[in-house]
Parts: sequence; structure tokens; C-alpha cells
Amino acid sequence: MTTADDVVRVPRVLDLESDDVVLAVDGGGSKTDVVAIALDGSLVAHARGPGTNPQTRGWAEVGPVLDEVRARVLDEIGTREVRTTHVYLAGLDLHDELIAAEAALAHWSEDGGAPDVLDNDLFALLRAGTLSPDAAALVCGTGINALAVRADGATVRYPAIGDVSGDWGGGAYLGNRALWHAARAEDGRGPATALMDAVPRSLGMRSVREVTEGLHFGRIDPGAVGRLCPLLFEVAGAGDAVARSVVERQAEEIVLMASVALERLGLGGAGSEVPIVLGGGVLAARHPLLVEPVVAGFAERVPGAVPTWVTAPPVLGAGLAALESVGAGPDALDRYRAAVLGREFASTAAPIV
Repeated sequence: MTTADDVVRVPRVLDLESDDVVLAVDGGGSKTDVVAIALDGSLVAHARGPGTNPQTRGWAEVGPVLDEVRARVLDEIGTREVRTTHVYLAGLDLHDELIAAEAALAHWSEDGGAPDVLDNDLFALLRAGTLSPDAAALVCGTGINALAVRADGATVRYPAIGDVSGDWGGGAYLGNRALWHAARAEDGRGPATALMDAVPRSLGMRSVREVTEGLHFGRIDPGAVGRLCPLLFEVAGAGDAVARSVVERQAEEIVLMASVALERLGLGGAGSEVPIVLGGGVLAARHPLLVEPVVAGFAERVPGAVPTWVTAPPVLGAGLAALESVGAGPDALDRYRAAVLGREFASTAAPIV
């Protein structure tokens, strides 16, 4: 098993008459996609399951989910040989996490092949957005994380474990902030905000206190708090000062996290363009209150920054990387990209024709 940092792409001649496939896996905080791709770039099968971030869910939960979603794809490809498997998961940030992931998926060698590349899902996002050897990628979805890479192979990564590693933001965190401000507005400790009425209403409750007690006693799914993120942006868009301040802080953190990663590699100075690939559900929504300060912040802090939004499923990048690793050419890569962008990634494992 190698990480994305270790991959060396060696040009080779592919037998496009072969019915072999490559497997690509992208697992984030909210969903997991597995695809089988023919060597000519045709999308053969796809299956979707729930999120598979081992950092937040643990391998006892994540392992069976990955096994089941992958098994659906393997069932569809039948006897076709798997040439390579690339797996990109959220939460693989530390060396020990990569080692644990390798051990957890080693049994795949008995059926289709263990992962040849196993790394953080940021590398899939990066590949989906740019081919530049000097670049950064930042995801703001359920959580927030970033990395930067340089042409000589140097990489800057973050532990991305949350508060204990200095992180701020992501959809779950923003939803939590919406509830936090609503609670303080209701009991008088914080400034007035429309969140005080909007939060309980969105959860079918009469007051923030009722929401708090519902969470405490298990009457409300804790995951509901993370789903308050879109509400936060809605209230901010309506002009609420408290909600806007949270969105503004998120923009600052996005700029800071990606900029520092680039600065640590000496990238992004004036006169040298560097792509910053941005993805994840919070960023993909392209809300003006977030987009505008992010673009302005990068322009001020990283003169060479070229912000690039990726709204395609991250499994696009995972599949491109897998195809490239077996020598697929531009036509195959374009065919796969068109296939991903041309269909809804619904939860299905039906053969794709």
C-alpha cells in the first residue's frame, strides 16, 4: 500500500480491449462512493453508502460499510479483474491512522485486491480540481481540512482532529454554532438573533430550551445539529448580524488554513500562480456570503492564488488518479470525467451503460 504522496505514474501502453477495471473509493463524513471504471474510462458500476470517516466513526463502524458498498460494485462487475484499487477517506490525517486503515482493509486482498493507494480524501479533491504539481486543497464539508503539495514531493498536512488540533469550522461545527447562539439569545447571555426562533422551528420544537433538552435526553438525533448549517446561511443571508459573523469567521478560517499550508511550502508568492482547490458541501453551495470573503482573503494573503471550486463528486478525482496509475490516456480520463459529470450519483449499483 502507498499513499498519494508516493504514487509515481509510469507511462505504459494499455490493452483497451481488456475488460479489466479499476476501483476508486471516496469516503467522506456524510457519504461513500465506490466506482468501477473500465480502462477506456467508461463508468461500469457505482454504489453509494453512508459516511466512512474512521476518525469520527471508528473502524468497527466504517469497515463493514466499506465492505458492503464495495461488495455491491464487485457483484456487478462479475469476473472482471480489478487492475488497481484507490481508496481516499476523510479522517486519514496521521501516520497511525494510515497504518490502521491499511490493516482494516487488508482482507480485500482475498477478493479483488487490497488498496494500492490509501490516503486522505483531500488528495481525491485535489486531483479533481487541478493537475498542477504546486497546489493546495481545502475541504469544508462535515468538517474542515487542508493540504498543500509541491512539485518536489513536499507536502503539508494538518492533524484535523477538531478543537484539540486548532481547527474551526465545517458543516457540523457551523450547525453547532447556530444552536449555541440561539441558546444564548434565548436565555439572555448573548445578543438577539433570528436563530433563536429559526433553530427550534426547523426542528419542530417550540423553543431552544426544548431543543437542548431533546438532545440531552436523546429525543433528538445529535446529527440534527449538524444539519442546521444551511439554516445558518439562510438566516445570515437575511441580514442577521450574529449569523453573518459566524459565516465571516468561517471564511477567515478557510483562507487561513489553505494559506498557511502554502506558505509553509514557500508557494503562492506574487508572480507565481498556484491553484487552491475548494470542495465539500459548505463550499460547494457557493453562498455569496462565503465565496466573496474567501476570494478576497486569498487575493490579499496569497497573491498568486487561483481559487478553484469543485462541485463534482470527489470520487471523480479518486477515479482519475486510479486510471492514471495504470497508464490511462487523456481520452480515457475525459470519458470518465464526462460520465461522472453527466449523471446523478444516486444510491445504486446497477450496471451503467
